[in-house]
Amino acid sequence: MSLKERLNFDKDPLYLIDGTALLYRAFYARADLSRSDGFPTNAINTVMRVLMNLLKDEDPLHVGFVMDGKGPTFRNALYDGYKANRPAMPEPLVEQVEPVRRGVGLLGIPLLVSEGVEADDCICSLADRYKAERPVIILATDKDIKQCLDDQVVMVSQMGRKETIHTLDSFREAEGMEPATWPDFQAVIGDSADNIPGIPGVGPVTARKIFAATGPTLEELRDNLASLPDKLRAKVEPELDQVFTYRQLTRMKTNCCEQALDFFRLQTPDLSALNGYFEEYELRGLQQLLPRNTAAAPKAPLAETVKQAAKATPKDGMLSLFGDTMAAPDKKEPEQPLEVNVAATVDDLPDLGGEDVGLTFEDDAFFLGVNGAEYRYAGPAGELVRAVQHASIIATPSVQDLLRADPAWGYILSSQWFDLSLAAYLLDPESRNYTWARLRQSMFQDGRPEFAEAARGLHPHSQGLAALAYMTGIRGQVEGAHLNTLMRELEIPLIPVLVAMERAGISIDDAAFQAFLNDVNAQLDELTRSIIGYAGEEFNIRSSQQLAVVLFDQLGIKAGSKTSTGLRSTANQVLEKIRDQHPIVDAVLEFRMLEKLRSTYLEPLPKMVGEDGRLHTHFNQLSTATGRLSSSQPNLQNIPIRGVHGPRMRACFNAAEGNMLAAADYSQIELRVLAHFSKDPELIDAFRHDEDIHARTAALIHDKDISAVTPDERRGAKTINFGLIYGMGVQKLARELQIKQTEAQEFTEKYFAKMATLKAYYDTVVKDAETHGFVTTLAGRRRLLPELHSRNNQLSAQARRQAVNTVIQGSAADIIKMAMVQAHKDKRLRELGAQLILQVHDELIIEAPEANIKEAGGRLLEIMQTVAKLDVPLKVDMGVGKNWAEAH
Repeated sequence: MSLKERLNFDKDPLYLIDGTALLYRAFYARADLSRSDGFPTNAINTVMRVLMNLLKDEDPLHVGFVMDGKGPTFRNALYDGYKANRPAMPEPLVEQVEPVRRGVGLLGIPLLVSEGVEADDCICSLADRYKAERPVIILATDKDIKQCLDDQVVMVSQMGRKETIHTLDSFREAEGMEPATWPDFQAVIGDSADNIPGIPGVGPVTARKIFAATGPTLEELRDNLASLPDKLRAKVEPELDQVFTYRQLTRMKTNCCEQALDFFRLQTPDLSALNGYFEEYELRGLQQLLPRNTAAAPKAPLAETVKQAAKATPKDGMLSLFGDTMAAPDKKEPEQPLEVNVAATVDDLPDLGGEDVGLTFEDDAFFLGVNGAEYRYAGPAGELVRAVQHASIIATPSVQDLLRADPAWGYILSSQWFDLSLAAYLLDPESRNYTWARLRQSMFQDGRPEFAEAARGLHPHSQGLAALAYMTGIRGQVEGAHLNTLMRELEIPLIPVLVAMERAGISIDDAAFQAFLNDVNAQLDELTRSIIGYAGEEFNIRSSQQLAVVLFDQLGIKAGSKTSTGLRSTANQVLEKIRDQHPIVDAVLEFRMLEKLRSTYLEPLPKMVGEDGRLHTHFNQLSTATGRLSSSQPNLQNIPIRGVHGPRMRACFNAAEGNMLAAADYSQIELRVLAHFSKDPELIDAFRHDEDIHARTAALIHDKDISAVTPDERRGAKTINFGLIYGMGVQKLARELQIKQTEAQEFTEKYFAKMATLKAYYDTVVKDAETHGFVTTLAGRRRLLPELHSRNNQLSAQARRQAVNTVIQGSAADIIKMAMVQAHKDKRLRELGAQLILQVHDELIIEAPEANIKEAGGRLLEIMQTVAKLDVPLKVDMGVGKNWAEAH
């Protein structure tokens, strides 16, 4: 359904597109697409696809693509610092500006380039000019444009796949003000994206209090300044004159760009020229949307052209105004049946030596694609392994699934595999869906240009040939993104390591589990009686609503925050803040902790033990954006470590009879990686001399000798050392250290003043990410960060945190994966009978015969400490024991 229909507009709207914002988002959405000669085409491809979807879905009569012109605007003359924090447009994007403008024209969409003002000013001016005669739909993400919302003006924003429609009513409800006063509000709180300072120390909550007391405009604020409390007035008064300037920066002009409506009438495109344009930039996926024989085709409205080409597209929720979608292949002609050669035995297969082979497993049979032919084989996997073991490359959706199903696949060399899901993950580690069904769909239906040639003429139901085609299409992307070494030398060799660990499993102590469960059940019974006694009546402790009534109504405890639905929250973090108001709160928190221990670990884990008496988890290689492994069915990486119950929980995991465990844990590996990348002299010196890094940091911050550092000072230094890796802000630091926010701010400033190299490094990581659109880890892993350039401050701030976190945490993940591969193939560990059985974050656990465990543990420690060369030594803490608690 079109936007016009969804919004119940009875007239054809004027569609206004913020072209500059779309261009940036398109550029950072897919950073790897380029023409065969290296010319970047990622922004061109996505912008053109978005616009073609718009024409297909909306069938507009009037539309405008509005872009920023070159040079400064009136805002730069008003305030020197305006947007001074913005990095220059990346050169690969600069190269695509003119091609995008040309493509917009070829689509028949009028292009308007602003001069002396911004594209947003033109959009708001045009909306104000035409809203009386027709609806106006603005396709943009900049919050400043909200000030022109009206009964006939709506703004549609797209963040990823989430579409948000901003109307006058929704704005009033969300912000509690009129759009006309939005610039006043923005002037007071400032805008870091545009480098507008606002009033220091005044955020949205405080600003609302100010305007509630004075009136919603700056004039009323100035006239009623005396009505503010002294503390607020002291903040506002010195900045008042400057805030009026800030409003001029945030207020959109409504008296520029006076183009007549006819200027925005959609024109008829020259399909032949458009076809040539797509050919020029090798956008073959877009070419397929055009009708055949475009060179001789008469001019026709493109909306009709695209609609016809897209009739077969399934409405599966993937189509989006800002999505990267394409029509399914044209299926007007009857589909020919897929010709499959049935191989009763491997002797019926052609000679596969030296060939590229596509291999999938579906419906209890293997499908092979080779030299344009499809084969089906339902015999033993071992026989098939012998047939394909001399193939050049075997392209398959999941090597891990094959190895899990049959160990015979372990005879294939890692250099022969091309894992399709792994390649897709490395290119886009946040997609989350790497199933073969989704990968095939992306090749046949998403119109990704890298598959246009590979999938040409391919039957939509093919399996083996589809796997081969997918590899052909994606291999160039992997190489272009410099991910081939990471995939070939680390990630594919890691797969048999993970499967071997899954197959080995870890033994558990049934008696220890049962005794622990009995104790927990007894404690839960006692806590239940105590909680009911405090409440004075029976109620369901597990019900958050019933608990809220008991705590806040019957016992009169002051309620904390509310949930998103307006109910009073009884979440643990809320209860932590009110635990001193009544003993029932402590009892409830203890109850919940024990209940989770019972329901998550003590009861279910013994039921999941295999016939060999061991737990067998699944290690997931494709689940995190940073490259860390995860564990499921069951999750053994989430076993409690610390606290009163952590050691007892780990003691329930033991070695088999006659064996022992050795646990080797990287010490502060993320801080060591940080020291390596940042070259901070304090961190490097501390690690090289094996000093207590947190005490050293505390001594530096507090200007005292390390021997004089107090436990609280060390704790604060530890919190900020680790917190910086995860992007901890001042507010969270204040909560963690239980200090005032002003103290946390002072602490942070002092930290960076003393460790200036770290601050410079963080800034460099973010700047490089803004320039290139991604960050890279030690082993070359990449993570795209398109939201770095979002005008949504929350999204851009999150992306900046992710940039630093990914480099540090992702590099630590690289190192432990290197160690796992080395340990798995180590000859001495095999001679000692040692088996790698578990990986938990920075810890590796092996099992070996009791007589060999110390030597095996020492060899593992040696491997882990030497597997990567950093500017600081890698340190590993190692212990041995009959169970995991003793070894840890």
